[in-house]
Amino acid sequence: MHQQAPPSLADDLAAALADAPRADRVLRPTAVAPRAPRSPQREHHPARHRLAELPPTHTLLICVALPGLAISAEQGQQTGSGLEGFYRAGRRLLSRCQVRVAGREPLAVQARMQAADRARFVGTLRVSPQGRGPDPDVVVERTRCADGTERITLHSAALRPLRLPLEVALGTDLATLGAIASGRAGPELPAVVRDGGLRWSGAEGSVSVTAAPPPTEALASAGLLRWEFDLPPGGSASVELRVRPDGSAPLRAVGSAATSPLAPACATGDDPRVPALLRTSVDDLRALLLRDAAHPADLHLAAGAPWRCGLAPAEALAAARMALPLGTGLAAGTLRTLARTQIAGPGPKSGMIPGPRRDAGPHLPPGCTGTEATLLFPVLLAEARRWGLPERETEELLPAAERCLTWLRTTVGDGVYLPDPQPGGAVRCETQAHAHRAALLGADLLDAYGRPGGTGLRQWAQALRGAFRDDFWIDDPRGDRPAAARAPDGRLVPHLGAPVAHLLDTGLLGGGGLAPGLLDQVRTERLARLLGGPDLDSGWGLRGLGVKEAGHNPFGHRTGAVRVHETALAVAGLAAAGYEKEAASLLRGVLAAAEAFGHRLPEMYAGEPRTEGGAPLPHPAACRPAATAAASAVLLLTTLAGIRPDAPARTVTLRPVRSAPLGEVVLTGLRVAGAPFAVRVGRLGLAMVEEAADGLQLGV
Repeated sequence: MHQQAPPSLADDLAAALADAPRADRVLRPTAVAPRAPRSPQREHHPARHRLAELPPTHTLLICVALPGLAISAEQGQQTGSGLEGFYRAGRRLLSRCQVRVAGREPLAVQARMQAADRARFVGTLRVSPQGRGPDPDVVVERTRCADGTERITLHSAALRPLRLPLEVALGTDLATLGAIASGRAGPELPAVVRDGGLRWSGAEGSVSVTAAPPPTEALASAGLLRWEFDLPPGGSASVELRVRPDGSAPLRAVGSAATSPLAPACATGDDPRVPALLRTSVDDLRALLLRDAAHPADLHLAAGAPWRCGLAPAEALAAARMALPLGTGLAAGTLRTLARTQIAGPGPKSGMIPGPRRDAGPHLPPGCTGTEATLLFPVLLAEARRWGLPERETEELLPAAERCLTWLRTTVGDGVYLPDPQPGGAVRCETQAHAHRAALLGADLLDAYGRPGGTGLRQWAQALRGAFRDDFWIDDPRGDRPAAARAPDGRLVPHLGAPVAHLLDTGLLGGGGLAPGLLDQVRTERLARLLGGPDLDSGWGLRGLGVKEAGHNPFGHRTGAVRVHETALAVAGLAAAGYEKEAASLLRGVLAAAEAFGHRLPEMYAGEPRTEGGAPLPHPAACRPAATAAASAVLLLTTLAGIRPDAPARTVTLRPVRSAPLGEVVLTGLRVAGAPFAVRVGRLGLAMVEEAADGLQLGV
């Protein structure tokens, strides 16, 4: 993977979308969303054409129940502009759905998400004769679902009977998300009347809209369905539209309650934002679940909607790890799915989990997410075992984890550091943190099953700790801090950003203990002060790049925006290291941001400083919902209780945040050792187990 000058976002988008027009191949503005890659280090290609402006997402209501999406603006009408429409598997089945009642569009008065897959829009009309005051007397309610259905209901509050014509104008281009993102959606297709509804056909297939009750009139040339309703005073009438590709069955969401691997966790407590955040986040995680097409029993998370509705290995593993308190089923499905993608045979890439490259900002070339995924694989397996993954499933996945660890040791060779995969690549700070954690947790896993290699991994990890403390620390007039990376010539890359938070994420070992980290106690304290300082803590969360650093951009996805995943890791790491003040500040910031976003956290938002009465600025192209953001909420809230299970030893240890920054918090419906688990953290910072598996003992 040879790297020249980092390409621009437009170049990245142009190349990716030209190569990969499906939804699971569409680029978000941070990275190429992965397809099943041929290599973990895919080259950047020159842009084939310049893209149009990426359609904004921050003002949209996005209903998700993958593989279905329903997207619209707050006024409720789907006009065909931007991303609006109904989608299935990355193709827009319907781009336009516009309602008129008595010849007029309703006045939009409210739009609300009712669940991850459902939104409700309310509009009003005044149809009574003039002179009766300004009060509306007809309410138009629309309930839109990601499964391709919409229910339109007219409610009359008039004092006399009303005859109301209802018209729904429909249209589609059958465009892919990739084509829409790149401004190549194409014109609307002509409609034909079919079975009392409308049908459209194109090179990629055909789609129909049916209605119940059937319309009184259907006009193909105008794409129009029309009804006449007689409403008595106080009466109502409804129409249900169904959008479906021809020959396909009704859409059944992967994350339905019967098949979801995620426990129905709930929260209560002093802070009313806590239950709303957990409820919404679990709902979003379920909505983002996908099946492995060849192995439908294995579920994993898509990276996010609308841009990344496919498998992104590093994000899927990271989200499954943070969601372990909801059960180990998601982790198992994700690990099995990715084990089948692992590169086999001889060669330097043998054992890698493939993944595309990710932009790293102006100071470093793009990094390979395959490296991150390969190092996360054994970590997730080891921690899932601690949370209660059955021994049989752990043993089945152990060979794939061993291959990841073999790749690590082979790639490091006789050296100490794990470099970027391309020749002469940089040695990144966070990569060493990932590798160190993988070695220690991997060694623990190998020892547990009597497999060789644990001693060598621990010896290498010890050597890495010694070298890192000498080679990755900067002391200059700006203050001492960890380096972001070492260049091939040994030069330190000094910029300060959120990736240093990974140094605190050391991983869970047995008996409720955490693995040692790369920093000693003195430098851990210094890092805690940096993470809690105004350069990185925006008041809404952790900035991707410090505000005083060259190239800082509050909207830059690696240069200043708040990325929720890294903020959650910082909170958990700071709390575990005993720096509760800094952890609480970041936690409160994310909680305040979540409230501003209706408790549905986007993957990132602007790192502008928080001000009195202000609100976080949304990133116009961020995925929302996003798997890592939704799973981050689970990690943030369970960090308050400090739950550290060891299912093989039948113990669970609690290390709560003693300052109780959110007051009393009660978490129920979690899973530890395969059974329901509930914990209460009181206002004095004391934790108490209220429900647990039989025989599970409280550790010390």
